[in-house]
Amino acid sequence: MLQVLHDYGTMFLVGSWPGGPLGGFAATLVLAGVGLAVSFPLAICLGMARTSSRRAARWPATAWVYTFRGIPLIMIIFWAYFVLPALTGATVPAFTTALCAIVLYESAFLGEIVRAGLQGLPPGQTEAARALGLSYGQTMRHVVLPQALANMIPSLVNQFVSTIKATSIVYVIGVQEVTFAAQQVNSMEMTHALQTFLVLAAFYFVPCFGLSRLAGRLERGLARKRLRAA
Repeated sequence: MLQVLHDYGTMFLVGSWPGGPLGGFAATLVLAGVGLAVSFPLAICLGMARTSSRRAARWPATAWVYTFRGIPLIMIIFWAYFVLPALTGATVPAFTTALCAIVLYESAFLGEIVRAGLQGLPPGQTEAARALGLSYGQTMRHVVLPQALANMIPSLVNQFVSTIKATSIVYVIGVQEVTFAAQQVNSMEMTHALQTFLVLAAFYFVPCFGLSRLAGRLERGLARKRLRAA
């Protein structure tokens, strides 16, 4: 295992960069981070629509959430892989295809996190803001969302962990992330498959374990803060 890491550590970390496109675990982090960042504004809209009293807003958001939460990510990746070129009439890079699929997939999960965060606040917050003359948009922007987002942080960190692990499937369309790098190393070595995939497991385990511990610490901190406030 150490020999594989010594010989191919750079490939696991950054792929063929700087002589080629960024790959390896760096590409995994970029894909997961950008995917969450792009999907989060959409998720806020979905979460707000899911808590809306208007059916015209709530039903389409509910359909979006249940559809993309109920479909495996690999199916969405294949849809994006074949649909995006048909819609654009151009060849879409594999990284862009994977990113679009992850945005669709993660927006559904993040939308539920936002919905839970909004519904977890006391209704008196909204009522007090509206009584002061704030509009619905002002109430959400200045009163409700800042508090809800603070409470969502542990769940968002956990979702980032899930996204990092979910990106492992995008190697099937040729995205050069860390699983793709492990497949390349295994093809070159042939006789060290166990060691190669143990290294791959370590690349996922170490950051995901650290982020999970961070999420737990943040959650305990928020619980103590609520107790002091009570």
